Order: sequence, then C-alpha cells, then structure tokens
Amino acid sequence: MKFVRVLFRVLLVLWAGSLWSLLWVATILFHLQSDRHLAGLLVSRLFQIETYLGLGVAALAIVLPSRTRYYWGYVAAAVLAMNEWILKREMSLARSEGTAAGLGFGAWHGISAGLYVLACLCVVVVIYKDEYRHA
Repeated sequence: MKFVRVLFRVLLVLWAGSLWSLLWVATILFHLQSDRHLAGLLVSRLFQIETYLGLGVAALAIVLPSRTRYYWGYVAAAVLAMNEWILKREMSLARSEGTAAGLGFGAWHGISAGLYVLACLCVVVVIYKDEYRHA
C-alpha cells in the first residue's frame, strides 16, 4: 500500500503541474501556429491526455484508505471528463453547424475554458489542504 500512496502523491503533483502549465502551452500554441485548426487539434489532444491522467489519479485515490479526503480531486476529474465527453462534442457541432443547443462555438469554448480553470482550482485546493499527504 505504501507504493500506491507514493505513486498517488507523485501523479497528483505531476497532474496539478501539467494542468496549470497547459493553460500557457495552449496560448503559446495558438500564438505560434499560423494554422488555427492544427493548433486546436494539438491542444485538444493535450486536454484529452489531462483528462485521462486525472481519471487515473482519481482511480488510484479510490483504492487508498483515506479516499474521502480527495473530494476536490474527484470533482476536478469529473469536470475534465465532462469537458472531454460532453462539451467537446457540443463545441465541434457548434463549429460545423454554427450553433449547438442555441450557443455558438465561442460560448461553448468559454464554458469549456471556465470548467478547465475550475478543475485547476480544485486541484490547488487538494494540494493546499494537504489532503494527499496522509493518503
């Protein structure tokens, strides 16, 4: 069980760092890549990786004895999953059709970005509370 706790701690810190760093990486990609579609595809793939990493960390937290201390981490993983499997589809539909559920691409993108930042903040709360240290 000690190995699982150590692995969890390392993955949590890596996930938190990569979540926050992806905010500026996405900005740089769109700034430096003249093909906005290609930049969007690359950033989308990076967000997908973040989602799977978050779900992996959450799954690892579930097997720990102190799994209830990781509440905000579960929220972060759920928000990212919602972004990946629900909002991404709506954004794509809005881009191709002009709107999805009455909202345009920009509105869906804003909602998605807001949820991503919410996930980032949730992970900060986990680390701030040191919930992972006693797992």
